[in-house]
Amino acid sequence: MTGDSASAIAPRLMVLGAALLFSTGGAAIKACELDAWQIAAFRSGVAALFLITVSRPLRPLRDPRPWLVGVAYAATMLLYVGANKTTTAADSIFLQSTAPLYVMLLGPVLLREVPTGRDLRLGAVIAAGLLLVIGGAQSPAATAPAPAVGKALGAASGVTWALTLVGLRWLGRTPVAGHGSASVIAGNVLAFAAGLPFALPVAAPGAGDVALVLYLGVAQIGLAYILLTRGIRRVRAVEAALLLLAEPVLNPLWSWAAHGETPSWPTLAGGGLILAATAAHLAGGRQGSDPGRPNR
Repeated sequence: MTGDSASAIAPRLMVLGAALLFSTGGAAIKACELDAWQIAAFRSGVAALFLITVSRPLRPLRDPRPWLVGVAYAATMLLYVGANKTTTAADSIFLQSTAPLYVMLLGPVLLREVPTGRDLRLGAVIAAGLLLVIGGAQSPAATAPAPAVGKALGAASGVTWALTLVGLRWLGRTPVAGHGSASVIAGNVLAFAAGLPFALPVAAPGAGDVALVLYLGVAQIGLAYILLTRGIRRVRAVEAALLLLAEPVLNPLWSWAAHGETPSWPTLAGGGLILAATAAHLAGGRQGSDPGRPNR
């Protein structure tokens, strides 16, 4: 392999590695015996400490704008953990993947970006997938004790994730570097602060639960974002987005392998529709797109 080939493959492997780490969140959250508030708060607290130690983005954090975007990201973090604790991992990640639909609705108002005809067609397909996932009947199970509640939380996380993406796009229009990473840190700090009052008191956790929380904070969030931010600088936006689709594809598979969790057929059909439409939309987009910002 030539040096040029290695330098071209390395950033793609970083983006794919980030997607793989992101995809383990559902299975790891379900394996932890702490409740949703405790997992969400401590995971974000660990992630914030790790990212601050590694990246030290002190100057961007003095700007209030990353904190504003961080509010939406913090809400996404809390909702995602709550969804995974109450419904299947597939429901949680597929419903969060409906964010492009809400970005299309928010873009004209908040960013003055009008969706194209292709965007609107994608939105229609995502809406159909959303209805399939939400409307599908699903019986409670050990890893999904309250599917209706979980689906509501997952659907809400799609909205807050869309607000996060719109916020990152807004920050990207400023000349100040580091705002995107600062928003991730701010969001984790805010998620920790918001979740901590509901997480206390904590009974003595087992070693396995401590290890899972540390993994979720350091690897599933912290290391994944480091890989993503470094790799995405040298990967086209369309290609990076396609590589990141490995997350929603693999997420339910890890939960099936670790917990025997089987999504309902409407969830699989709706999720497949959302992912296939998104992939087709990305593949048919402008091939010369500039590298984008981290999407999760």
